Amino acid sequence: MPLIAPEELLGRLDDPDLRVVDLRWYLGRPGAGRAAYDEGHLPGALHLDLDLDLSAPRGPGRHPLPDPVAFARRIGAVGIGPDRLVVAYDDGGGWVAARLWWMLERLGFPRVRVLDGGIGAWLAAGGRLTTDVPAWRPVPAVAGRPWTGTIDRLALRRRLGTLVLLDARAAARYRGEVEPIDPAAGHIPTALSAPFDENLGPDGRFLAGEALATRFAALGAAGPVEVVTYCGSGTSALHHALAMRIAGLPDPVLYVGSWSDWSRAGEPVATGPEPGPPPP
Repeated sequence: MPLIAPEELLGRLDDPDLRVVDLRWYLGRPGAGRAAYDEGHLPGALHLDLDLDLSAPRGPGRHPLPDPVAFARRIGAVGIGPDRLVVAYDDGGGWVAARLWWMLERLGFPRVRVLDGGIGAWLAAGGRLTTDVPAWRPVPAVAGRPWTGTIDRLALRRRLGTLVLLDARAAARYRGEVEPIDPAAGHIPTALSAPFDENLGPDGRFLAGEALATRFAALGAAGPVEVVTYCGSGTSALHHALAMRIAGLPDPVLYVGSWSDWSRAGEPVATGPEPGPPPP
């Protein structure tokens, strides 16, 4: 199970193998996640930044994946090794935490969990916050391995109409009614609107596996078909990877560059509530 309940985490804070990672990050507000961490975070938590630690400085889209060797070194330098229980959290339903979960899994880390409900559920369960910053001893970096389970823009364009493409952004961005950061509004032709926050219940925790399986089945993403997920920059799309794992479904493929890559490249754009046909 890729999740850990806050009630369980409360009982594991003294575990010397525990590594908690705060991943709060806010669109268009560089440094705000670290500022929130400095104001108060889970005991023993270290902060990692989506822009600085989980992304490359250059590449397709706003948050290209970093070089896996460099990322493995970065993780080892702050004391996160494959023999540790790593718990990732944020305050946005797990959408950034899911990216660290996905990245570490692909580096071969066997025990990575996302805190179900994030910092809000932690506080609701009676957890406390602290301003103490841990100093974990560095550990040897694991061997970097190429990222798997991804697709680039050109390969995706050739295959539109032959796979299930899920857009994890808010429905208004999918329809093209608003676009806060990228150069074009709308969605990739053939994509289905599947906002990532609909994987969550009213309490901010993930829906049960059966409910998630029903959701993805309704999207046509639960059968013997390849599923590709995307969002604005390859982050909240991985919320679907986490949700599909909870549902017992095969892992989807990630379009890393996502809408930020597609829209900047001048590719065809669809608007409105319908997926639209594949481009010629």
